[in-house]
Amino acid sequence: MISVSEARAHLLELVSPLGTELVPLAEAAGRVLADDVAARRDQPPFAASAMDGYTVKSAEVELHAMFKVIGEAAAGHGFDGTVGAGQAVRIFTGAPIPDGADFVVIQEDVTAKGTLITITDAPGDNPNVRPRGGDFKNGQTISAPRLLTPSDIALLAAMNIAEVPVARKPDIALISTGDELVMPGSTPGPDQIIASNTFGLKAMLEGLGAQVRILPIARDTHSSLRTAFSLAEGADLIVTIGGASVGDHDLVGEVAADLGMERSFYKVAMRPGKPLMAGRLGTSAMAGLPGNPVSAMVCGHIFLAPMVRAMLGLPPLQEVILSAPLAAPLGQNGPREHYMRATLTEDGQIRAFERQDSALLTVLAEADALLIRPPHDPPREIGETMSYLRLI
Repeated sequence: MISVSEARAHLLELVSPLGTELVPLAEAAGRVLADDVAARRDQPPFAASAMDGYTVKSAEVELHAMFKVIGEAAAGHGFDGTVGAGQAVRIFTGAPIPDGADFVVIQEDVTAKGTLITITDAPGDNPNVRPRGGDFKNGQTISAPRLLTPSDIALLAAMNIAEVPVARKPDIALISTGDELVMPGSTPGPDQIIASNTFGLKAMLEGLGAQVRILPIARDTHSSLRTAFSLAEGADLIVTIGGASVGDHDLVGEVAADLGMERSFYKVAMRPGKPLMAGRLGTSAMAGLPGNPVSAMVCGHIFLAPMVRAMLGLPPLQEVILSAPLAAPLGQNGPREHYMRATLTEDGQIRAFERQDSALLTVLAEADALLIRPPHDPPREIGETMSYLRLI
């Protein structure tokens, strides 16, 4: 068996950044920016008023000063003339500052009578003008790679970027294996259960930016598994769930080897998730996850998520290992690194669930953290500091 860190390193060697595609700006949220993009104009494109009021020459701004209003400027409708001495232009927020003016006296500081205004309250030193290019300038870039947020999309729009170069979404094929499985909504036989792993993994991986296909369940026969692998052909990553152990009905490794899989490793010193297999099948990376529901989901968090990031061209996300005091004692850990389902308490402590059976999805659904126990970790008492990962 190899360690968790060794297994992750081997898996990352199986994948690399994918190609780039152009998508409309409206479809770019949540995608990964693949190339730097540059603004195509200044923002704002002209000196603009930050307030409603009157724009004048700053040298003439003082209490009780009087001005003649010679025109009006509104957003989208600027004043074409020039502001001279003793003159003012009525201006509204977002409107261009006309030539000759460089100060906006807010309307609350002014008394107006006909075409004359008087500054009746101290105007202060703030000119209330947004300078041209004060937000960004023509040619200013947004650097890649970058996971595009709603705020990024707004910025790209302001930069006049209509199409965005993004990383192609990884194509991931999920194959559940086993005669005991049926799809949700089906009527299971007396010895069957509902397939759940593929749906949990699909939700997780699509949330990370992948495009995920759930293939038909592969039965415990060579022919059914061969058919499943043929349907997955061309995927960037093939993920099998179940059938990777050493039982008489666990045929995934055997069939994959017959199809030419170059195995990278088999078995990881972790709990849950020991029977983890990985390699390359043709042009596809392949990961064979254990069939127990919790084992598969934990392996998704620990191994598949970093692979998706690598395919999207994102830098390795160093695990954010957090720490918290223990809320309840723990016995000694065994020889494998243990990722225990746990919950964080309101007072900042961490408590591992008593039941850690890898078939219990209810416990995983209640967990918001994985408490990490190193191999042979000694018994732990209340208050001792423990490491953990937040669950996404």
